[in-house]
Amino acid sequence: MVWLTFAITYIDSNRIPKKNMAFEKVTREQDYSKWYNNLVVNADLAEHSAVRGCMVIKPYGFAIWEKMKEELDRRFKETGHSNAYFPLFVPKSLFEAEEKNAEGFAKECAVVTHYRLKTDPDQAGKLIVDPEARLEEELVVRPTSEAIIWSTYKGWIQSYRDLPILVNQWANVVRWEMRTRLFLRTAEFLWQEGHTAHATEQEAREETQMILDLYAEFAETVLAIPTIKGSKTENERFAGAEDTLCIEGLMQDGKALQMGTSHFLGQNFAKAFDVKFATKEGKQEYVWASSWGVSTRLMGALIMTHSDDEGLVLPPNLAPIQVVVVPIYKGLEQLDEITEKIQPMLDALKAKGIRLKFDNRDTHKPGYKFAEWELKGVPLRIAIGPRDLANGTVEVARRDTKEKELLQMTDLENKVEHLLEHMQKDILLKAQDHMDNHITTVSSWDEFKEVLENKTGFISAHWDGSLETEQKIKEETKATIRCIPFDKELVGLEGVCVYSGKPSKGRVLFAKAY
Repeated sequence: MVWLTFAITYIDSNRIPKKNMAFEKVTREQDYSKWYNNLVVNADLAEHSAVRGCMVIKPYGFAIWEKMKEELDRRFKETGHSNAYFPLFVPKSLFEAEEKNAEGFAKECAVVTHYRLKTDPDQAGKLIVDPEARLEEELVVRPTSEAIIWSTYKGWIQSYRDLPILVNQWANVVRWEMRTRLFLRTAEFLWQEGHTAHATEQEAREETQMILDLYAEFAETVLAIPTIKGSKTENERFAGAEDTLCIEGLMQDGKALQMGTSHFLGQNFAKAFDVKFATKEGKQEYVWASSWGVSTRLMGALIMTHSDDEGLVLPPNLAPIQVVVVPIYKGLEQLDEITEKIQPMLDALKAKGIRLKFDNRDTHKPGYKFAEWELKGVPLRIAIGPRDLANGTVEVARRDTKEKELLQMTDLENKVEHLLEHMQKDILLKAQDHMDNHITTVSSWDEFKEVLENKTGFISAHWDGSLETEQKIKEETKATIRCIPFDKELVGLEGVCVYSGKPSKGRVLFAKAY
């Protein structure tokens, strides 16, 4: 087993973020990766931190994550789950208890070996690890929490009366990634992880499927991202799971992104930690389990599904600010007049639950504000100046289509609500059209490679079910099996593997992925 050992994080002063500087504008077609990174930084979502591979999520980015968290947390609680919190540190012996899980995460583990520093006597002011403060047992910084949670559940479960346990936690985890990208892959990230315990296999499997359906509904109705539901191949399953279900999204550049996973763990962790319960008949049985999670990777999915060369495009159901009102004025007298006239309208919109900001800053001109809120993806922008005031009108601009129209101020209350509803549907429909147009069915290896390189997207192809073929396809094309879809139309009938020519039970979805 390979362990990455550390005692203190080295702070590199050259990587401490400085004040954001304007980036040379790069379009999606010119350089998709650079476009993405620039957007994340320029829209004030996140930035690289002083700790290599880690990020600082800035207030605006965190507000979007908080909205995701709020929507998911409500859904979890409506389905009977409760939040708890478990330690960040996992004793190495506990982490090793479930062998497949430990082996699967070993290369990404950070490990605490010492509990104290001391001043170096040879270098005044410098700190070194105190060799006398070595821990009796090393602590793994959690890459996932199954080990610490199931060692805890052993004390919670004695009888069928103690089941089910339906627990979720919002936490941070550490997976020591060497190649990182803001939100998509960082050494530390935020997520939620559910861990449930059940008396029967059927209950645990139903939980696994129910959560996957919950994730897909959330992605569609809140993030406006369509997904494909399916199961992972044995090679792609979560370490320690008997089955992994997933939702896969398709980004604008034709690459797939795994957006959420739900795992049927069987009795593997119960056996590893000897978690048994007395049945109604008085027999001792091992508990059945599931675990599931989504992370701040959803921020990356949001950006890459909807945004354009001008910045973010946020679905109204998710946007921290749904409507921004920008007054256009010269002097405080005009601003006061506009504010007095428009305030009743703002109050009425807020009373409807619309998240609104009145940007009356006198430090920036209207043009700057327009560009700023466009960059940050605010769904609707309302502009009002002296001429609008005289005519009783306002200019309303949609972020997604950039369409503008003049509306009577008296119509605004109902019109805004209507526009936001339509925008949510339109943004989802656009993403759905893109996905539908990038699922290509192929019947030969040459066709597979041609579509992968030129059209991109999901490729529906027959696979013989072997790990060897799966690995060879990945080695030759960098495409992986994203899922075995639940949709029977996508799976189709039996056929012949495009790579090996051997019999295939049905089609699977391949793609290059993040």
